Amino acid sequence: MDEAAIARIEADPNYQELVQDRGSFGWTLSIIMLVIYYGFIALVAFAPNAIAVKLAGSITIGIVLGIAIILAAIVLTGVYVMRANGKYDDLTKAIVDANLGGGRK
Repeated sequence: MDEAAIARIEADPNYQELVQDRGSFGWTLSIIMLVIYYGFIALVAFAPNAIAVKLAGSITIGIVLGIAIILAAIVLTGVYVMRANGKYDDLTKAIVDANLGGGRK
């Protein structure tokens, strides 16, 4: 790809929106996951008796929370994929369409 094409793509408002939105959304989801994970680790470190409470048989609150963390990661991944398959793909298509043929559209 030549310098002119790169400059043209970087100047495209769709590209700027894609980069800004994808970055901020990705960081938001990452921070949510970090809070969930480190919250669990903090419980393990500072309140081990609270997560050791048995709910049924040998199933403890800690096990339930561990499963909830895994499910939260799956849900957040799904949220990102839905956004990527919708808005981000539409923006990418608009960028490609606008820059095919040397940007003469």
